[in-house]
Amino acid sequence: MRVPDPSQHDDFLRLFMEAQDSLRVYVRSLLFDQEEEREVMQEVAAVLWRKFEAGMTRESFARWACGVARMEVLAFRRDRARDRHCFGEDVFELLAQTVEEQSDTLEAERRALEQCMEKLPAPQRQLLEAAYAPGVQIDQLARQMKRTAMALYKTLHRLRLQLLDCTRHTLTEGEL
Repeated sequence: MRVPDPSQHDDFLRLFMEAQDSLRVYVRSLLFDQEEEREVMQEVAAVLWRKFEAGMTRESFARWACGVARMEVLAFRRDRARDRHCFGEDVFELLAQTVEEQSDTLEAERRALEQCMEKLPAPQRQLLEAAYAPGVQIDQLARQMKRTAMALYKTLHRLRLQLLDCTRHTLTEGEL
């Protein structure tokens, strides 16, 4: 077993953390189950670390990691093939191809949305983050804010439209 160089470990963590969201979306799109996704993502992370070589760029790491994720999903599916609820290989291949074709577009959209979120005033950004946090119920959030649920829904709708316009503008103008 190799002894990792601390700087190599840092490089790996930076690259992995940057690619993790995209990898998770990719794996999720091929499995459809959060528990399976978590299991596969753990294995993907372990394989990536074992096989990581220093000097990779962000783009080369992302492509390589996506390939590893695909192989791990295939291995997971092969191990679970006895389950009669699994999709056939043809459906899996079609899904994988579609996700790979759209990954660059989705990543550009995610970056544009992040830029637009940063442009929002802090109170609006905090409201969006609070409203879309896991497990939040709008009626409870509205009560905490001393607002009606309908007023909060309307505010969130306006903010979503504002973000949509900003994201489209950012993508159209190539501001990334």
